[in-house]
Order: sequence, then C-alpha cells, then structure tokens
Amino acid sequence: QVQLVESGGGLVQAGGSLRLSCTASGRTFSTLNMAWFRQAPGKEREFVARISRNGGYTIYADSIEGRFTISRDNAKNTLYLQVNSLKPEDTAVYYCAATATTYSDYTVKRAQVYNYWGQGTQVTVSS
Repeated sequence: QVQLVESGGGLVQAGGSLRLSCTASGRTFSTLNMAWFRQAPGKEREFVARISRNGGYTIYADSIEGRFTISRDNAKNTLYLQVNSLKPEDTAVYYCAATATTYSDYTVKRAQVYNYWGQGTQVTVSS
C-alpha cells in the first residue's frame, strides 16, 4: 500500500509562487509514475502534470501555460510541483497521485487510472 502526503499549500497573492511537495511511503518510489491533479470548489478534479518513474518525461495540462514545473527526487521519495505566476483561477485543492502502470499520454490525464491519492493541500490565490 502506498501512502502519499502533500504539503506546501497556502494563501498567496496573484503573481506569487509556491512549491508543493508530496512524500511517498510503502513502496519503492522509483517504481511509481506520479501526477498532480487539482480540484476547485464545485468543479471536477483536473489533471495538472505527470512525471515518469525516472523523471525524464513530463506532461502538462494546456491550462498551465508553462507556469508550473513537476519534478521528483527518488532518493527522497518526494514529488514536487513548483507553481509560479499564480492566478486566482489556480485556487484549488492540489492532490498528488501514483500508479505503477505506464499509460499513454492521453490516458495519464484521467484520474481513474491512479491507484493512490494523497489527502490534498489547499492553494488559495488572492487577487
């Protein structure tokens, strides 16, 4: 069983930055494909970014527009999301997710393929 714990969220002004972290335990971290999703109030959970097991391949949602960077440190069992140039519409609960299976670039954007989820960390962007 994999446990995921997010941290690093908070309240920030528009244009600001945060670094979100997700620490994994229960399985060798380097065997997991990892992703970030977010969910705003009243909206469906939305794909943000995904990174391959060794960190060499990343995919981003078009809406991110180059403002976010996903990375991982397998030695520390930790996933990161650097979020820059934040906008009020980025306000959401941000979740990390994991799966041991490798899917196509289209399929990895679907929340249903991830077996493990963290509890989420709140990001609030004020205008």
